[in-house]
Amino acid sequence: MTSLFTFSDPTHPCAYRPGETARMRYDVVGELTAAEYEVKMLGGWRRFGHSLFTHDCPACSACQSIRVPVHTFEMNRSQRRAWRDNADLAVTIHDPTVTREKLDLYDRFHEAQGDRVGWPSRGPQHVESYYDSFVRQPFAVEEWQYHLGERLVGVGYVDPLPGGLSAIYYFHEPVLRERSLGTYNVLRVLDSARQRGLSHVHLGYYVDGCRSLEYKGRFTPNEVRTSSGNWVPGP
Repeated sequence: MTSLFTFSDPTHPCAYRPGETARMRYDVVGELTAAEYEVKMLGGWRRFGHSLFTHDCPACSACQSIRVPVHTFEMNRSQRRAWRDNADLAVTIHDPTVTREKLDLYDRFHEAQGDRVGWPSRGPQHVESYYDSFVRQPFAVEEWQYHLGERLVGVGYVDPLPGGLSAIYYFHEPVLRERSLGTYNVLRVLDSARQRGLSHVHLGYYVDGCRSLEYKGRFTPNEVRTSSGNWVPGP
């Protein structure tokens, strides 16, 4: 791993837990292998493109890395329904690219999330920002495309790592929310990890009480990383 520079941002109001103060620590890398990133991720870090980040909050440790052991996972009733209801979707895996179709879908998803769960408003996604987050990668990344007929309805980015798959990000067509496309994406990643003989799927951060992140706890049994660095049974 080649670290170019590290920094922490100023403390600011937490977007996940009202009343809390947050701070992020960053490590921008020039070179990074999948195996090196897996070590960092198991230590509580995540990444977009070449920017690694972790929480460095002064008085709160609610953000916990969460992972699902592939071979003990069992679908619940609503997850089985999402699996069944989306059987008509075609899922293909590609090298990451940026297109107008993806940018427009990304914008529709974020606008809908702002209305539904209060995500901060933002303007249209720029090609350069999307490229730096999802296309310009230090090692090979998979872009999962979900099509309903000819229509692109979901895009996910997944890190294939030596010991598992890591779901980087997923966005989908908001008018199809009743299909539970986000749930279906996680189920497909779990199924792919099982087929590849991998042990875990990593879902990023879980925060109890945060509507945008609590859904990750519904994939059970799962494990969360404590502030002391141990992985323990999760919610």
